[in-house]
Amino acid sequence: MPRIDHAAIWVADLEGTRDFYLRWFGGRANGQYHNPRTGLRTYIITFDDGARTSAGRGTRLELMSRPDVAAHSDMEALGWAHISFALPDRAGVDDLAERARAAGVPVIDGPRQTGDGYYEAVLLDPEGNRVEIVAGDYTDAVAERPGV
Repeated sequence: MPRIDHAAIWVADLEGTRDFYLRWFGGRANGQYHNPRTGLRTYIITFDDGARTSAGRGTRLELMSRPDVAAHSDMEALGWAHISFALPDRAGVDDLAERARAAGVPVIDGPRQTGDGYYEAVLLDPEGNRVEIVAGDYTDAVAERPGV
């Protein structure tokens, strides 16, 4: 059965965005890949989250930068909307959101209970990408309730 290997996002500040995911979500970065022909530079961030692939790796996020890829606008657009990290409980969401806010990281929503049952806060990474932090006690059954 196919599985998602990783997700990738284009960024302008490769090192700043890498440092954000390392600091706030405990990722580990590989060495920077550079393709001198195209100018592409990437980091693969691996999260030690208990999820393991057949190769023994955790969940991964690829950060990509290339001179000819323009920064996105401040408006919502079609395409990937956000990445979401689960913490064990609501207290973890509250704690991370407060520490991030105190460090100057934009916390643009929450922490709050959403209509579909998540307890979440939404941060912006250095590139303005939305990063949800959610309490891990969510179940799909919550989203299936009528009237929610």
